[in-house]
Parts: sequence; structure tokens; C-alpha cells
Amino acid sequence: MAKIEIYTKAFCPYCSRAMRLLDDKGVEVEEFDISMGGPKRAEMLDRAGGRSTVPQIFINGRHIGGSDELAALEREGKLDALLAA
Repeated sequence: MAKIEIYTKAFCPYCSRAMRLLDDKGVEVEEFDISMGGPKRAEMLDRAGGRSTVPQIFINGRHIGGSDELAALEREGKLDALLAA
């Protein structure tokens, strides 16, 4: 099973959309709430190449991007293979 990490903020509709898709896939997700900033926000910025929007999603350490990129992987039929790795 893939290791999935997602950086989110409270009340973020894009975060909710990404979490719902991952939940529908039945995968376990490690979520980091960066609503209040702090060291996890700095970590996200570093890992995501400076991207500050949420969510930022990583699968097996690979930066996927945000909710739109995750949805695009699903539409293209590529998400299941990433999640199974």
C-alpha cells in the first residue's frame, strides 16, 4: 500500500474534495493540518517546491500536486496504480 501524505487547512473545499476521493479509494492517509502555520507548513513549502496552496499531496514521497492534479490522475486512470505501489 502506498504512503499518502496530504497537507490541508480547515474549511478548505479543495482539501475536502481530495480527501473524499482518497477515502473513496479506501486508502489510509496521513493528514497534516497547517491551518495555524508552524513547522509543518514550512515542511510543506520545502517539499512542494514553494507551492503554498492546499492541499499538497504526496504519494510515496512523490509530489503529486493539489486537488486538481489528483483528480486529473483519476480521470486519466493513473491514480489506482500509484496508490497500489
